[in-house]
This record gives sequence, C-alpha cells and structure tokens, in this order.
Amino acid sequence: MTRSLRVALFAFFLPFAATAASAGAIERACMKSGAQAASPGVCSCIQQIADQTLTGGDQRRAAKLFVDPDEAQNVRMSKSNSDNAFWARYKNFGETAEVYCAG
Repeated sequence: MTRSLRVALFAFFLPFAATAASAGAIERACMKSGAQAASPGVCSCIQQIADQTLTGGDQRRAAKLFVDPDEAQNVRMSKSNSDNAFWARYKNFGETAEVYCAG
C-alpha cells in the first residue's frame, strides 16, 4: 500500500475511530510494555491504527506480542499459513502505526 493511499485511508477512517472510555487491548499492552516512547498519546494513536487495520482477535493476539517478544519471533518464523497471514496483517499494522504515531 502506498503512503498516499495510507494517508487517504487514515484521514477517511479517523473520524470513525472508537472513542470508548476504556482502552483497547493494544493500548493497554502498549502502556504496560515499559517502552520509553509509550505515552498515553502514542498508545492511543497505536490503538486507533489497530482499530482500523486489525480484527478484535488480531488485536488480542498482537497485544500478547507486545509483552512477549519471543512469541513474536515464533509467529514470524512459523510455517503455518494462519500465522503467516496474521504476521502480514500485524506487519501492515506496525508499519502504519509507525507512519502516523511516531513522534
């Protein structure tokens, strides 16, 4: 997906992003990750991208990867078709979040 297409999609879907009072699975995992860049604003942005690019099940699975990097490596190296499909979606999510949420 080209950057201009991602920008257009982001701009279109941003107003529809969930604004629930409780944080999503990705946002909670981001805040618990202990990463230096894990601020409420950045984690909220990452959650918004997750809401646009991942299903609820994918979000729960991805949240586990935030706290268990070894599992991320296992999924990335897996020969399973379902793991490979998830990894492609997760990679797209990560690339998109990096573009829009990096400070």
